[in-house]
Amino acid sequence: MSFLFLSRHKDTQNLRCSLNLPEGFEISVAAEGLKRVRFMAKAPDGRIFVTDMHDLSDNSLGSIYILDGFDPKTGKIARVVPYLRRLRNPNSVAFDTDSNGANWLYLALTDKLERYRFHLGESFSPSKPEVLATYPDYGLSYKYGGWHLTRTIAFSDGGDSRHLYISVGSSCNACEEKEEIRASLSEMDPDGKHARIVASGLRNAVGLRFVNSTLFATNMGADHLGDDAPDETMFALDHDLLHSGKRLNYGWPYCYFRNGEISSDPKFASSGKKVDCDQMPAPFATFAAHSSPLGLEYFDSSTQNAALQISFLVALHGSSKRRLRRGYRVVRIRQHSQPEDFITGFLENGVVHGRPCDILRVGADSFLLTDDYSGVIYYIHHQ
Repeated sequence: MSFLFLSRHKDTQNLRCSLNLPEGFEISVAAEGLKRVRFMAKAPDGRIFVTDMHDLSDNSLGSIYILDGFDPKTGKIARVVPYLRRLRNPNSVAFDTDSNGANWLYLALTDKLERYRFHLGESFSPSKPEVLATYPDYGLSYKYGGWHLTRTIAFSDGGDSRHLYISVGSSCNACEEKEEIRASLSEMDPDGKHARIVASGLRNAVGLRFVNSTLFATNMGADHLGDDAPDETMFALDHDLLHSGKRLNYGWPYCYFRNGEISSDPKFASSGKKVDCDQMPAPFATFAAHSSPLGLEYFDSSTQNAALQISFLVALHGSSKRRLRRGYRVVRIRQHSQPEDFITGFLENGVVHGRPCDILRVGADSFLLTDDYSGVIYYIHHQ
């Protein structure tokens, strides 16, 4: 068994002190010394798994780690155990148990979707993966606004009728894709069969989370419409929409939202493929342009603290244009309300201290937060 022994970054303590939270909440470093740490999932044995994409390049140096021995009393993760290594941009991991009682770990890579047989308590994967689907693994030069390397997966909570959903980002900032799988959301059986695209026009839906039978997805808009457009969005796809048999269209690249109002992108005014923007689904919530919403978590009525109850927390990764001061925070979302700051301080005076990525609830009013800029996982809880 091997472990990743964590060494404290000299500025981690300063970063923690610079972060601003609502009154009564505390933040501590649960684990550090990671690299581009991304999305988390809880395994059937209760342990937490997290992806690490290594850096911003298109690489095959990514890993899956087990966050073993988390203690909510101390807010610490006892051991960070390497589970899988040498992966191509692992962004998202999920678990499922089939009708025969077998457990599976699902892993979304740039070029494919894999699953591994998972045995409770194991510290590494002894099995070879099954490839359930393949995806385009090329595009324009990789930088913000261009080719999207990440794939995100989520399971519906429908009992025996569970389905796997996977989002694939666009190959560009604003273009008419030649491959229909780009900028889409797909549905398939847990074994990869009966795959179909259920939604298109989602430029880069990195955050996926089921709440009851509704799939909530965060989505990034294009970068060519100025500093104040388009709105970044969060959509709610309920059970009836997902299973209507129709392919939903969320507008990109032809339509965009600004201040909650739908508009047509003049770049595609003469296109014969353009869609009717007036028919676009309304977003559940919107965020300031270039905020880059990623992971999200829901806190239901079992949450004890009023600051979190019946609300989402969304990690806003932040704009590459630091002068805009957009994102670099965690916000609270309640339906029919504007986003409210929950954690700020990741960007100060033009200096980036961290970039929030994913949120995982670990208690009634506590959660873990990944920071893929500082390689840190935080524990936030109410005193």
